[in-house]
Amino acid sequence: MSKAKFILKEPTSKEDTLIYLIYNYQYSRFKYSTGERINPKFWNVKTQRAKETKQFREYPEFNTKLDKIQNAIQNTFRKLLNDEIQPNNTILKLELEAALSGNLLKPKKQTFISFIENYIIECQSIKREGTIKAYKTTYKYLLEYSSKYKLIDFENITLEFYNNYTSFLAQEHLLSANTVGKHIKTIKTFLNEATERGINQNLEFRKKKFKTLREDSDTVYLSIKELEQFEKLKLNKNLGLDKVRDLFLIGCYTGLRFSDFTQIKPENINIEKSILLIRTQKTSERVVIPLHKTVKTILQKYNYHLPNAFTNQVMNKYIKEIASLADIQELTESTITRGGIVEKTTLPKFKLISTHTARRSFATNVYLAGVPTISIMKITGHKTERSFMSYIRISQEENADKLLTHPFFK
Repeated sequence: MSKAKFILKEPTSKEDTLIYLIYNYQYSRFKYSTGERINPKFWNVKTQRAKETKQFREYPEFNTKLDKIQNAIQNTFRKLLNDEIQPNNTILKLELEAALSGNLLKPKKQTFISFIENYIIECQSIKREGTIKAYKTTYKYLLEYSSKYKLIDFENITLEFYNNYTSFLAQEHLLSANTVGKHIKTIKTFLNEATERGINQNLEFRKKKFKTLREDSDTVYLSIKELEQFEKLKLNKNLGLDKVRDLFLIGCYTGLRFSDFTQIKPENINIEKSILLIRTQKTSERVVIPLHKTVKTILQKYNYHLPNAFTNQVMNKYIKEIASLADIQELTESTITRGGIVEKTTLPKFKLISTHTARRSFATNVYLAGVPTISIMKITGHKTERSFMSYIRISQEENADKLLTHPFFK
């Protein structure tokens, strides 16, 4: 609930001191100097007004000024909400000073940039930290583009802007095609939200050519044989690596993301039915996963209380070390389009493995085992077969081996 109060700048001073207005709203705090001064001995902390005393004869007029400021901030805040303008401290200050001077401002038309600023503030208490970080990064690039080339607003977000902006990200910042695509996707999120609120009427961003760029990345997966090499490693002398290996294998045999397989609790495990029940952090979707024998073994090892995980960054470092010890050394070529140029590198496979390899390994291995796609998607949480298939990493030879079991080839 929004609330206004007045406080003294120096409540213990023997001289006159400034009075500040403090206005708390939507998890934010607005502090404003009223310009009024009073000796603390004449100040009533409880009423937040001047004391009614003959020693301070002007108290009626003084308190009336404070009443006026309090009413102004409350009316200003309501007015902004009614005009569908998301309040922030900058806007509140401008509107409050206009109200106090009698020069009421007309509701300002929100620009695309100001909408994003307000939307990010609004989302900070309801969206994940990773999402807010992505929003801020896209906002940073948009600001840079606006200052260097052309001010971006709703009406000029056209296919011409799309072509120029994707070129700006790829050529000047050397971002990969997939990273450029993620920024376009975020811009579309902003535009869809502004359109829903009636702030944007330009729908050119919904045209087919205003597309989210995407290229298949040469990400790797671990085969069942390679996972067995992980399992066979004797890591008792290094408990850190042992813990990381076990948590990673759980990810490989459940298909859960890092944020989920590191948060499994005893209450998520149904031993009788041999299933794992968990609500995923990213999508808040409830998934039910059969327990693989390797997962059962690891759970029993820790008495169903899995150890606390390291950070994702530390886990990725240790996983590469473990993969190297497991002799996952096959030379693997990876390609990425950066700045419009296709870059090719050849590295030992262990250097390409991360926590997300676990989820990709699960999807690929279960797919190769002949489990129906729809059943796997129920576990991985993919909504479309297209998004699911982007996780499948099989070679031409593996695909041929899989087809050999099909009735057509028998």
